[in-house]
Amino acid sequence: MKQIYKLCILSLLINACTSINPEGNCSPKDKKNAELNVQLGIEYMRRGRNNIALQRLKKSLNFCPSFAKGHNAIAVLYERVAETKKAEFHYQQALKYEPENPDINSNYGQFLCRLNKWKEAEKHFLKAVSDPVYNLPEVPYTNAGICALHNQEIDKAEQYLRKALQNNVKFPRALYQMAVLKYKQNHYPQANDYLLRYLRVAKHTPQTLWLGIRIEKALNNRDKEASYILLLRKNFPDSAEIQMLNQKNYH
Repeated sequence: MKQIYKLCILSLLINACTSINPEGNCSPKDKKNAELNVQLGIEYMRRGRNNIALQRLKKSLNFCPSFAKGHNAIAVLYERVAETKKAEFHYQQALKYEPENPDINSNYGQFLCRLNKWKEAEKHFLKAVSDPVYNLPEVPYTNAGICALHNQEIDKAEQYLRKALQNNVKFPRALYQMAVLKYKQNHYPQANDYLLRYLRVAKHTPQTLWLGIRIEKALNNRDKEASYILLLRKNFPDSAEIQMLNQKNYH
């Protein structure tokens, strides 16, 4: 699931190209250079070359210190490498310059959720979806659902995940999380339905295979359970899910 999260965050960074507020007193040339370096930084992040990405993102902010997109991108990078204080600073700087930006609010909400600040995170998720022209409301709704689920607010988690799917019926992360939620509720046929819907639009991950194993075990479908186990062993032999399988840790 971490990999899915990373890809989603990077897509948000790319989508957040339009500035809501002007970048302070930065000249058009400086803003152009700042944008170029952010795009390069994001591409290096995609490739896992975080050191070079950091250099580019710092260079972007040198060109335009009030460039919200640059602060957002570098905050995501610092979060990725567990530099929590630096990530917090740059998220706040990004919101200082573009407080209404839905992508920044969604990213910051997920950051706060990881710090176990659910109520504060929820405010930013709701801020993100309050923008009537935002074209990706399923992302903050899904993030809110995941955060609520982690905080044992099951009803609220389902509410947010359903809103995500109302906005995008094929959104993979929301489908997967609904499958997780239904499994936690012991609603195994529904969990299986959501997992199958996920597989119509996305590929298996170690997490989806592990969930499938547990669902089929609960449904007493031994052949399907064995099929999922085979796929997990074949495609993800070094995953944490293999360790849980070997330890028979089905919780």
